[in-house]
Amino acid sequence: MTRNYVYTTGLVAFVAATAMTFAAIFIPDWVTYAVDSPSGGHYTKTIGLHRSCSSTSNTCIHFPQKEDCHGNDRYFCSMWRSVGFLMSFAAVLELATIVAFVIIIGGGKQKRETGWKVLGFMLMLVGIVQCAGMAIVAYLFDNDDRFFVGWKLDKSWILCTVSWCIAVVSAALLSLSAFVFPSEGGYELIPSERYGH
Repeated sequence: MTRNYVYTTGLVAFVAATAMTFAAIFIPDWVTYAVDSPSGGHYTKTIGLHRSCSSTSNTCIHFPQKEDCHGNDRYFCSMWRSVGFLMSFAAVLELATIVAFVIIIGGGKQKRETGWKVLGFMLMLVGIVQCAGMAIVAYLFDNDDRFFVGWKLDKSWILCTVSWCIAVVSAALLSLSAFVFPSEGGYELIPSERYGH
């Protein structure tokens, strides 16, 4: 039987994971290229799910651009946009999961006794969706010609990784607690009801 403090702890951890997901979506820092010039300057280019930023112009532009989506680059463009969709879908699932946490925590003993199944499923779903997005970016990083030596996976990719790990570990611990912890204290059955008399 999962107790109230287990759900509350899970909720706090999951709210942190959700914040990481939103940061990963909005911070354009999934892949970064940084190089020092011989004259002492420093050039940085960062790519996010929807924007690309360059230190030479100190501006950000929409990414991927139309020229990124022609010919052989159509594959990259489709995959990158798929990551954007997966991360947005994961964010919606995370918000729904937070609502489910709140309903189960405030819903009384009966909801807490059975709610772990719903939350475990939702947490695993969030983890799978985010892991898929993270894996696609890692695959493109390793296999696409635009990412040559000097590029690296950066902050947003790490935030996504930590976020889905928290979701999966929370699902596992929530499910485990349902079997490890004894039932919450509360009303006991009348002895005649307990033995079927």
